[in-house]
Amino acid sequence: MQVTDGVDTFRDLLNGMLDSYYSTITTRTNSVMKVLTLFSAIFMPLTFITGIFGMNFRNFPELDWHYGFQGSLILMVVVIIIMAAIFKWKKWL
Repeated sequence: MQVTDGVDTFRDLLNGMLDSYYSTITTRTNSVMKVLTLFSAIFMPLTFITGIFGMNFRNFPELDWHYGFQGSLILMVVVIIIMAAIFKWKKWL
């Protein structure tokens, strides 16, 4: 009877340790996913802007601008700054 109680006690202790280990792994995975999500959220609008300006149009007003390339780069930097500010404001960074 004592051996059975000892085995049950050790099994419960081992299950608690296993749950703690899985909780630690889950927390680490969540932090990695958070970083990956932030990177994808920042690069998604930049990819959209690049895709729009990369199309071959004849009647695209920004293509005739003298500073169109620099303007698109400035737009991308502004988008990054705004998104980083929003993420910091929400305490996600």
